[in-house]
Amino acid sequence: MMKDLLAKYDVPAPRYTSYPTVPYWETNPTTEQWVSHLKTTLKEGQGGYSLYLHIPYCESLCTFCGCNTIITKDHKKEYPYVEMILKEWQLYLEQVPELLEKPLKHIHLGGGTPTFLSAEALTQLLRPILSRVKIDANDFEGSIEVDPRRTTAEQLKALRELGFTRVSMGVQDFNPEVQRLVNRIQPFEITERLTNAAREMGYTSVNFDLIYGLAKQTAESIRDTAEATVKLRPDRIALYSFALVPWIKPQQRLFKDEDLPKAAEKRELYEIARGILLKAGYVEVGMDHFALPTDNLSIAMKEKRLHRNFMGYTDQRTDVLLGLGVSSISETPYSFHQNEKVLPLYEGALNEGRLPTLRGHILTEEDRVRRQQILKLMTQYEVEFTDENQEKLSEDFLHEMIKDHLVEIHDHKLVVKEAGRPFLRNACVFFDERLKTKQPQTKIFSQSI
Repeated sequence: MMKDLLAKYDVPAPRYTSYPTVPYWETNPTTEQWVSHLKTTLKEGQGGYSLYLHIPYCESLCTFCGCNTIITKDHKKEYPYVEMILKEWQLYLEQVPELLEKPLKHIHLGGGTPTFLSAEALTQLLRPILSRVKIDANDFEGSIEVDPRRTTAEQLKALRELGFTRVSMGVQDFNPEVQRLVNRIQPFEITERLTNAAREMGYTSVNFDLIYGLAKQTAESIRDTAEATVKLRPDRIALYSFALVPWIKPQQRLFKDEDLPKAAEKRELYEIARGILLKAGYVEVGMDHFALPTDNLSIAMKEKRLHRNFMGYTDQRTDVLLGLGVSSISETPYSFHQNEKVLPLYEGALNEGRLPTLRGHILTEEDRVRRQQILKLMTQYEVEFTDENQEKLSEDFLHEMIKDHLVEIHDHKLVVKEAGRPFLRNACVFFDERLKTKQPQTKIFSQSI
């Protein structure tokens, strides 16, 4: 029966890190409007804000990757890029001085490979930012994504001295053949060594990113990967579905179709890993995430304050996420904003004294309502309807999912049942008015399973 359901619901669907999703952004804010939205939100809001810094550089290309990256071994690029981000930050401080008045609650470095930067370059980047902002030590998290193959004790020490407490390691899979096919040779011992080093330095949360659905993955190999992961006891685990989007990332054409597990076979890999993680005491959090019961992510879900944004699930909910660096995405309750995705254009704007705006979207009132409904469903597995009409429409739209006992409607709520969690994205589509009224003419989303 599960195989039938997987085949039935394995359709393209967004991952809903935002609503509207990026392909449906249409009303671009001017840079002035974006700055105004930032200022208004910071003035009105009671909380602080989050910072995301995008470091695009990688020494080699992982063929599963869908991120905005620049492949190079030239580390002379480190300091010029650090100066670009600091220049962008200074432009924001000049136009949005409220950034120095409200507390910074979360700073996260992603990429690319943030540990492409040396310990010295990381310090040169972060110290000028962290030394000026307001920080409540009891309500602040510094986190970074790292490639264990490219991360040193010196880098971890420098970050720890700057107040960082969480490190997220790209692992993907421990099987040597799978690693070879994704161009990421990373023996277990490398990950183990870095995990132990981080804990010895006082990092309170060590996270692993795993991927299921990669070329040549089998039930046996994913079981070995999950069991090896459990041995190292990371505090959080993201178990992502491999998103096959070769129309966006041509390097994914390196895979042969027959190398990739399909629908039911692919989902079986997830269920094997999920079973091992749950048996080991992990709590399932939202979609594709697991955490120890003592981790802040598990606690946030239990207390119904789990949040989701462009960085994924987080226990740090802020109305402002400000992205710095090439291609970074930002958000407020009023609009989304993305930086230039091409480095020379990003740099050129900064040299002209301009914020490097590429595009964005001003949310309508309906967008804001739908955004909150999707967010709630993605973080709590249930959401209230706005009115009786929406409830009635849901009964028609979700008729098949109701019939298959994946979701249910009661007390004016849509509830995703335990059996329906693999199909959470499918349920969210009901609230995606833009997708329902304007179906894409070409492939833009990965399959939902």
